[in-house]
Amino acid sequence: MSTARETVLNRIKAANAAAGHPNPVPIPRDYRRSGTLGAGSRELLDLLVDRLVDYKATVVESSADRVPDAIRTALADAGVTGRVVVPPGLPDGWCRDGVVDSGLTPHELDGFAAVVTASAASCAQTGTIALDGSPDQGRRAITLVPDVHVCVVRAEQVVETVPELVARLEPTRPTTFISGPSATSDIELERVEGVHGPRTLIVVLAA
Repeated sequence: MSTARETVLNRIKAANAAAGHPNPVPIPRDYRRSGTLGAGSRELLDLLVDRLVDYKATVVESSADRVPDAIRTALADAGVTGRVVVPPGLPDGWCRDGVVDSGLTPHELDGFAAVVTASAASCAQTGTIALDGSPDQGRRAITLVPDVHVCVVRAEQVVETVPELVARLEPTRPTTFISGPSATSDIELERVEGVHGPRTLIVVLAA
């Protein structure tokens, strides 16, 4: 993989040099790079909730010490009666009956009713949650195949703007951005949910 990457990059460099642009053009950075609200502030949390609800996600607010109860209630309210898959690093007690992912195949994952994960960071302005494959979030596959995704967002992980969100992420990690449940529209603008990921997104906001 690294050899192919280097080959592509070298070809791009050679093409730029042949066109008389041997060095990359500086990227302007005069755009807004931070918000006015502190991470985890009540105003930010309210904005995030507003965006998530607008995207047809369900938000369950909870205190940090009641997260397991909030997850259990969220799963029950969503009508989840089947098995739940969890990443290997999910905090102890968050989902006691969860089956830890050990490299399950897509076919095996399709047999699970839901997945429970943590998150890496969130942007209130766009209602976007980022997952980066950390142990408490797991492989991308486990958050795309089950029909219900319960995602825990800690208040201190919520920032105001996209640049602040990106600054909190490690660029070499496999990042997934989530803005509501999976949805798409056909040419007639008929909305269809669950095509490219979970049909139902439940966010447990721990403050």
